[in-house]
Amino acid sequence: MFDSDLAALYQVETFNLNKAVKRNAARFPDDFMFQLSREEAANLTFQNGISSWGGRRTPPYAFTEQGVAMLSSVLRSDRAAQVNVAIIRTFVRLREILATHEELARKVAQHDRQIAALFEYVKTLLEPPPAPKNPLSALFIPRTETP
Repeated sequence: MFDSDLAALYQVETFNLNKAVKRNAARFPDDFMFQLSREEAANLTFQNGISSWGGRRTPPYAFTEQGVAMLSSVLRSDRAAQVNVAIIRTFVRLREILATHEELARKVAQHDRQIAALFEYVKTLLEPPPAPKNPLSALFIPRTETP
């Protein structure tokens, strides 16, 4: 989740959320939180249709599930506790849904592999055939012209 989305949920300013995180940087290793590159942020801005003249001046931070859980130790309010419980429950529910649909996920993955193999085969069919080899061309020695 992005810092601005979390800030909206926690009803705090994005700046204040990021400031609290920076004050507790040891609690947020790279696998808990990372900052998008400028290129990634630009692509995100383009995809969402956000105006380029307003808004953020720095790329957003993205939080993993563990980073979101760690926010509860940094943001100490009743609202933060409620939001954190709701977010963690959502992550747990998503994992449950994925686990119950494991067979479906396996079939989709198998289907994707079959489609990829089909595309590779079609790609080979669309390539131009190699030029026929003329057995006499090996005997032919081009003449060089002299002026």
